[in-house]
Amino acid sequence: MSGALNRGPPASCDDRPVTSSPQSPEPHGQAHGHGHSHGPAAPVSRHLRRVIAAVLIPFATAVLVGLAVLWPGGAPGHERTGVGFDRQTEQGKVVRVEKVDCKDVNAAQVPPTGDTSTPQGREAVAAQQGRCARATVEVTSGKDKGRTFVEIVQPDAPRQLSEGQGVVVAYAPDAPRDLQYSVTDVDREFPMALLAGIFALAVVLVGRMRGVMALIALAVSFAVLTLFILPAILQGSDPLIVAVVGASAIMLIALYMCHGVTARTSVAVLGTLISLLLIGLLGSLFIGWASLSGNTDDNTGLIHGLYPGIDMSGLLLAGVIIGSLGVLDDVTVTQTSAVWELHQADPGMGPRALYRAAIRIGRDHIASVVNTLVLAYAGAALPLLLLFSIAQSGVGAVATSELVAEEIVRTLVGSIGLVASVPVTTVLAALVVSADRPQPAEEPAGSPILGGRGRRRKK
Repeated sequence: MSGALNRGPPASCDDRPVTSSPQSPEPHGQAHGHGHSHGPAAPVSRHLRRVIAAVLIPFATAVLVGLAVLWPGGAPGHERTGVGFDRQTEQGKVVRVEKVDCKDVNAAQVPPTGDTSTPQGREAVAAQQGRCARATVEVTSGKDKGRTFVEIVQPDAPRQLSEGQGVVVAYAPDAPRDLQYSVTDVDREFPMALLAGIFALAVVLVGRMRGVMALIALAVSFAVLTLFILPAILQGSDPLIVAVVGASAIMLIALYMCHGVTARTSVAVLGTLISLLLIGLLGSLFIGWASLSGNTDDNTGLIHGLYPGIDMSGLLLAGVIIGSLGVLDDVTVTQTSAVWELHQADPGMGPRALYRAAIRIGRDHIASVVNTLVLAYAGAALPLLLLFSIAQSGVGAVATSELVAEEIVRTLVGSIGLVASVPVTTVLAALVVSADRPQPAEEPAGSPILGGRGRRRKK
């Protein structure tokens, strides 16, 4: 009875008992009630559940205490600077577009010297000779709803406007009336919402109930990120502590919600936690050793200007931890499942044999995951790498520049944590599943106690 409380979702269970005997008088239901070898989420012994609970309950309690102590209650307010993302924006709509000569609308000025040897000079001449678009834009939200303004779009602009198109307009209250509004972006709400809907539908169709739980866990993760992690950092809390508490909360919620409250999930949680601690230690060491400030572009510079109390290097470390969490969950859950399945296939395997078999699976996982992580960071930094290529900078100069060094440290520290998570989680899972033995007190009276590989029955 107590063992049944630890079963995972039905979708992950296999009702076929591995250890059966032609002489066994018990019906299938009774064998299912006390057997320990019929599914990856099979019940575990009471003693083992107590050991796992003794580790995870204090950890979960500490996470809850951390959330309560650090809970920010909202992001602090500030006076808008009108720079970058820190601008007041409204919705707008392009109501009319007409083509005009660029020189008639003074879209660009030719340098007074007539020098076209510079890129700026050549762009100015080309803009004077082309046909510009004069778009009339109507503000559709805010206190100035219904107001119109004119936006000039040069022919070589990367973003062209069309009639009826939704746009995002920036509002500068201190500017002259004719210059208060300008188009800053296009409205992408519908295509983004449609793509999110297709993603959710695909997850539910393939994953069914597990897919639904995964989407709920994803929503909870974003809630923790937006309601706790980001506001707490803006309030001045240590980014590293906030990231550890927030990532731990996301890990507990996501893993248990998606994979059930089982011993297998608990082992994955422990493996993920140990790996996160390793990533935090290595990240802190090398970010400090390499003197990475975390303030390397316009966005981080704006954050530092608005909230000078934020530790930008700590923010960089927090990003490393949170960014590694998603891939860590995948690795630890996969390795734990591999050990459980191997144990199901051969319940007589000891912890050493289980580890050897599962680590072979883990090595393949390491190769693919590390490659994925490196390519993901390289893809994100591709424009930056292209600039270095254009400048014909040496490999050493590129790798040691702060912009690229941040990505290298982020990638390598996260990869080390991922690689370490495979043997760590495999060892934990092998020890736990091998120590899982039915206790005599839990066996019904007169029922056989399976020993070894289940080939013989003790009388």
